[in-house]
Amino acid sequence: MSFSKLTWGVKASFRSYVEAAGGSVSFSDGATGTEDGLCVFSAVPGGDLSIAADGSATGSMRFEGTVTFEAHGGMLNSTLAELGLEVDDEGLVLTVLQAPMNSDRCAIAKLSLGEMGPGDAVTLGAQITNDGMYQIADNYPPGTELDPVRLD
Repeated sequence: MSFSKLTWGVKASFRSYVEAAGGSVSFSDGATGTEDGLCVFSAVPGGDLSIAADGSATGSMRFEGTVTFEAHGGMLNSTLAELGLEVDDEGLVLTVLQAPMNSDRCAIAKLSLGEMGPGDAVTLGAQITNDGMYQIADNYPPGTELDPVRLD
């Protein structure tokens, strides 16, 4: 199983809030956006992530790119950089470099198998973690459903 990209909308209501507040979403370092507001990150070569049909996972992968959500003159500023998928004690998690320090990684979402698609495509359900609450927006308590993560 080899994935070349990760597509994720973070949370539709969060994107809508940023837009309604006159804010912006910017992409850099290789991340791009789709017309419907999703974020696309390209895989960094060398990952060994494998997801079985039962949802169990082994290995890890990294994805290049940065997406920044900004509104209220910078009072809302959420940067998600260098996403990763790794297995921890509780299963598969989505990680980012911790903003603003960008030195350590933290798990922002706990992932669960949603659907095995055609070819190597996999859709994963995502629930925000305690660290994710602080990295994305502190108004979503841990366990809140986020947009699904798609791997192609």
